[in-house]
Amino acid sequence: MSTNADIEILNELRELTKDKENWKANIDDVALKLNYDYSADVKAKALWLLGEMGLKYPEEIECHVKDIASYLEDNDPKLRERSANAIGRIGRADNDLVIVYMDKLMKLKDDESFNVRHAFIWACENIATSNPDLFCDKLDIFYEMISDSEDKVRIEAPEMFRVIGKTRPNCVKHYLKKLEYFAENDENRIVRIHSAGAIRITKKALEQ
Repeated sequence: MSTNADIEILNELRELTKDKENWKANIDDVALKLNYDYSADVKAKALWLLGEMGLKYPEEIECHVKDIASYLEDNDPKLRERSANAIGRIGRADNDLVIVYMDKLMKLKDDESFNVRHAFIWACENIATSNPDLFCDKLDIFYEMISDSEDKVRIEAPEMFRVIGKTRPNCVKHYLKKLEYFAENDENRIVRIHSAGAIRITKKALEQ
């Protein structure tokens, strides 16, 4: 439950989120929010903002990545979700900053919270944008997640094949027939669209 102090801090963080020109000067202050007994809402907002700050200023965020990654194993699913989001954004800017936390991130594929599983895929897509080779031997995970129990996860999973297929089409090549099944037969329209998009991008890259 948020206190008045928490609400005030949340409002400050919301204002700072819109004030991108002052992000660099405020990274340390936002990171401090993770080290005090603030509400989960405050910490969740701080983690999200730190991820966006880290995408823009990876060098300045480096000293805070350990604290951010510690929430990958938090008891609160919202904080696991936001930690994954942040690690993904930071890893998109500089994957060397998050490599040491990849094993912890990968464990989230089996998280009990579908929001965390969704954030896991989204984070991996971000990291794969700058280093697709990290995931070429892990695509079975994302293929299996197209059959997740939650539509939100199922909709996101094919997007990983689009990201990898764009620059490493040979890694996705042997999944094309499997993806075609989802593109043609899945009951969820967005799953069909995303699967078809991954196929199209991969085939285009294979032709180049």
